[in-house]
Amino acid sequence: MAKVFIVDEQPMYRQGIRASLARMPGVEIAGDADLADGVLSAIDTIMPDVVIMGADSAFSECLRICRAIKQRAPSVSIIILAGDGKQDDQVFQAIKAQASAYHGRNVSADELSRSIQRCARGEHPINETLATRPRVAEQILQQFHELSREKETASFMSPLTPKEMEVLQYMAEGYLNKQIADKLDVTEQTIKNHITSILRKLNANARTQAVVIAIKKGLVVLSKE
Repeated sequence: MAKVFIVDEQPMYRQGIRASLARMPGVEIAGDADLADGVLSAIDTIMPDVVIMGADSAFSECLRICRAIKQRAPSVSIIILAGDGKQDDQVFQAIKAQASAYHGRNVSADELSRSIQRCARGEHPINETLATRPRVAEQILQQFHELSREKETASFMSPLTPKEMEVLQYMAEGYLNKQIADKLDVTEQTIKNHITSILRKLNANARTQAVVIAIKKGLVVLSKE
């Protein structure tokens, strides 16, 4: 069952999505909100699997909230619904904001349901759009080329937070998620969220790779005992 939270500035649009998804198997509607500051605290409390983010006139605000959600809860997938779904620049911005999927606001209920299920499994349907959007693919490649010309230490998408650095150190020392959670007096899910964020920021596919990268960059110190 995919737990879904809906965000959109138009109450009628939110109600329409709720009505459509209510008939879909495997989807639980956990709540909805407009583009207000209360969105982040609501998501912190509910911890949905997927956030459906409606964006029309407030696209920039939508992206800001997307980035904030991914910083606070990296495991939450975000589906952006904007315009007619055909604007290359919006797709590019959505990818940069780490959205997992992007559709037009007139997306069908069936297509949205499929997207929700895929995102809840950790997939990123938005990446498939690159095959049919060469301009977006070119923009992304250009950005990677620019990053590669910068100093190696500046190649992270964003710096690790102090808490992520602490978790990374424990990872390097071989602690399991539950052991790290006990050390830091937080839930195991919180540790999983931190690790997801660490892997993303270090461009690593697994925790072992993240530790290797961290050692090479001097981000962790291993005991010689």
